[in-house]
Amino acid sequence: MTRFWLLPVGGLFLLCGFSAIDGARAQEAPPPDQPDEIELTVTEQLLRRPLSTPFRNEGTLRDSTRPAYVITREEIQNQGARTVREALRFLPGLNVDGTVGTEVNALSSAFIRGSNTAQVLILLDGRPINNLANGAFDLSEITTEIVERIEVIPGGGSTLYGSSAIGGIINIITTGTPDKPAYSARVEVGDNGLNTQSFTVGAKDDQVAFLLSYNRTQAQNDAVRVVPEVNFRDRFRNSDTLSNNVRFQFTITPSDRTQLRFNTAYLSKEQGVPGGVPVPNSAGAFNSLNPIARKYTDELLTDLSLEQKLGAGNDSILTARVFYDTLYARNFDPSGFGGAIFDDRQTSVGTQIQHRWQFARNQTLTYGFDYRSTNNIQQSIPSPDVPLNATISQGALFAQYAWEFAQGSALSVGLRQDFNSLVNGSITSPAVGLKVAVTDSTILRANYIRNFRVPTAVELFSPNIFFLGNPNLLPEIGNSYDVGIDQKLGDIGLLRFTYFVNDITNLVAFKPLPFFLGTFENIGQVRATGVEVALDVQVVPNVFFSTNYTNTDPRITSDVNPAIVGREVSFRGRDILNLGLSYRNADGWFAGLFYRSVTSTPTNNINTQFLAGFSTVDFRFKVPFTRNISLDGGVENIFDERFQLFPGFPNLGRSFRLGLSANF
Repeated sequence: MTRFWLLPVGGLFLLCGFSAIDGARAQEAPPPDQPDEIELTVTEQLLRRPLSTPFRNEGTLRDSTRPAYVITREEIQNQGARTVREALRFLPGLNVDGTVGTEVNALSSAFIRGSNTAQVLILLDGRPINNLANGAFDLSEITTEIVERIEVIPGGGSTLYGSSAIGGIINIITTGTPDKPAYSARVEVGDNGLNTQSFTVGAKDDQVAFLLSYNRTQAQNDAVRVVPEVNFRDRFRNSDTLSNNVRFQFTITPSDRTQLRFNTAYLSKEQGVPGGVPVPNSAGAFNSLNPIARKYTDELLTDLSLEQKLGAGNDSILTARVFYDTLYARNFDPSGFGGAIFDDRQTSVGTQIQHRWQFARNQTLTYGFDYRSTNNIQQSIPSPDVPLNATISQGALFAQYAWEFAQGSALSVGLRQDFNSLVNGSITSPAVGLKVAVTDSTILRANYIRNFRVPTAVELFSPNIFFLGNPNLLPEIGNSYDVGIDQKLGDIGLLRFTYFVNDITNLVAFKPLPFFLGTFENIGQVRATGVEVALDVQVVPNVFFSTNYTNTDPRITSDVNPAIVGREVSFRGRDILNLGLSYRNADGWFAGLFYRSVTSTPTNNINTQFLAGFSTVDFRFKVPFTRNISLDGGVENIFDERFQLFPGFPNLGRSFRLGLSANF
């Protein structure tokens, strides 16, 4: 791969990406005798960040042996992220630039430590929501007004969460019900026909609380696109989108030891599918622009959970959850081959039961049971093909033991046994993690985890002769190792460095056959190595600098095609540098510059064709008019950098936005 820079380890300390610091929420101005700055130190803000994914319970970043990256609600708002996909752009450890565009509705992908999107597990409040037909979940479907924070755990997580966590986990934590009446509303406009309206209302009365939110986002995405390889400079005529998202949460707290919560989200979207510009002699050679194709999605994500504290203290907590989800997508294209309509529907029901038992002052055992059953139906209409209709059952027993054997030092050991209707027998996933506090300021980390991914329903059972399923596929297996250091920089910052190796065997890949036919097969092994570095510092009071750098080098180490052994896996190995410089104070003022640089990447596994890298600069600001009303806005891609995220799928270029928010 062609790199834009070669960085020695020492240089990484200054070149890491954006991992914004969790500042204090806007509040009354401090008295004159107090400094106008954030009260908690930068170091403590980071270490005290809530983190639940590595524990399946409440914890903090300080508690984890695993490298973890978190973006908070305030940071999401300051960056102007409208969807979960956009909110992940400046976090280290992952690449979300593998989408087909930069529109607000652009189909998302997430590459972590050499994995593809189907090898990254998506959780909503700790439960899986991936579509088991194709293995993915489109993160542009979830708008950020319902998000409290997002946790990214590179290196997998099958020990606690099962299949699909080979590369890592993205856990979307939603907002909870308020402790007192709360109301908020927001409007935003921008170029490309963008207009957004949202509101949230919540209240609490004694033991009962509720939260209701709504978001409507519309955009035409009609900017001029540029594909220089074929001298294309024009608008995409069918790139509009309209989404309507509703979320409702209801909680009952009969005592301080019992809470019952009902949570549901309905996500609806209609959008054009404009296709891409044909680019000869590239991965986009068979693209075509489509002025009429449309896509309709309707998703319902619902769960009911109970948390019960057992005994007299807080050392024994039982949680139980049942959930029901439907994911539906309809693609309509009268000019399409094989049918004007393609329906993809998944219905999922499941349960999670776990017990967290702190049986000694410094020892905790978390154990439980997971079950999920999904039915996937894919059908072309009209078409003589038999539809895909697969029911998948997944069950597991798991346990994780954590021992803090000295202050700041801990050992974590976990084991999970999965039973899956698609796999003969079962799969065992062990994990072990260690962190040692060398000094009060220096912590060393080391982790190993075994992960797996059961092939998708399409890969196993597709009846379509052009991509025929193979029921004899083996599960993909991942072995992830990482070592790292967390270094406090006094009270002004934190440096985190991680070196990783991720081995993935039994890779499932598409196998072309004569006459444009094809099927799927297990082809070989990939080893991804690299580093993740994150630095956050307070330069002076109210001025913060953050930077992170992610280097990923995924190499094919074994394959049925010897010509690609030793080559880099296409699209997965980009190096990413993020920089952020921001000002914020306790009155709610904010201004920030965000720089992002992404290297080139091969678009085929023989590494003969490459997609060029790119760099962008964004500016965001927020001006509080009163304690309750503020104006915010920004410019994305200030210098109008033109690039493609896939050959023939160009970005929108520079864009502007302006929003008005009210909170009471």
